Amino acid sequence: MSTPPDHGSSPARSDHAGNEHGSVAVTRDIRVQVRPRYLPERSAPDRGLWVHAYEVTIRNDSDVAIQLMSRHWIITDARGVQEHVRGPGVVGQQPIIRPGETYTYTSGCPLRTALGSMHGSYQVVDAEGEHFDVEIAPFTLAEPYALN
Repeated sequence: MSTPPDHGSSPARSDHAGNEHGSVAVTRDIRVQVRPRYLPERSAPDRGLWVHAYEVTIRNDSDVAIQLMSRHWIITDARGVQEHVRGPGVVGQQPIIRPGETYTYTSGCPLRTALGSMHGSYQVVDAEGEHFDVEIAPFTLAEPYALN
C-alpha cells in the first residue's frame, strides 16, 4: 500500500490512560481512541474462540472536514499469526467528520488465542481532496485471566 507524504502531521502517540488495554493516537489533529472489551458470552475458550468488541471514537480537531474512506487492521494473536483486514469505511459507513465533531462505532474481533492485539489505519480524504492515513495505535485484546 502506498502512503502519500504526511506533510505537517503531528506524530502519533499511544496513551493508555483511561483504559489499561486501550489506545489513543493522534495524526494531523485527528484523534482515534479505542476501548476493547472481552465478550465471554460470545466466546468458547474450550473450542479455541475468544471474542472481543472494541469501541472506536474518532475526533476531528483539525480545521477541515474529513471522510473516512477505508480501513486497514492488523490483528495479531498470541502465536504471532497476523491477519490483515481491509475494507471500505467502517460498519458499512464512510462517515464525514467535520471540525470539532466526533464519530463513534463498535465492532468485534474473534481470536483463536486468549491474548492478541490490533492496530492499523484509516484512509481518509479531507475537504481539500488530500488523502492521508490516520493511525490506530496498538491495543490489547485479552481474556481477563490471560493477563494475570
